[in-house]
Amino acid sequence: MIEEEGIVMETQGGLAKVAVLAKSACEKCASAGVCHPEGEDSFMEASNPLGAKKGQKVKVVLAPQMYLKASIILYGIPMAVFITAAIIAKNLAVSAGAAADSDLWAFIAGSLGLLVSFFFIRGYNKKVERTQEYKPVIVEILGE
Repeated sequence: MIEEEGIVMETQGGLAKVAVLAKSACEKCASAGVCHPEGEDSFMEASNPLGAKKGQKVKVVLAPQMYLKASIILYGIPMAVFITAAIIAKNLAVSAGAAADSDLWAFIAGSLGLLVSFFFIRGYNKKVERTQEYKPVIVEILGE
């Protein structure tokens, strides 16, 4: 399980907006400035089955398979579409006698495929936002 600690900033219905606290392990990480930029809070929306209230410190968990699935959808699918469209366009350009411009056609087709895949992912994201499937869950209230 991917666990984070945070402070509940606000609640609304069965959801809570949680400010994620930087872990001590982050201090020595070279990428810490990307995940937790100084002076900038990271927030996440989490399911709140325990009824945590504003100001409470909580533990939030995200199932690793959901994290992996979301990563594949966000990064894997667009890259696969880009590569596939580029290969198909290059082969079509070569077979049509436009071998000199085949790289250009591959780039254009790959870019268009990438753009189209992002629109499909955006639509899928709007559908997923209405479900609880990918939301992290508050599993423990640690204190005030």
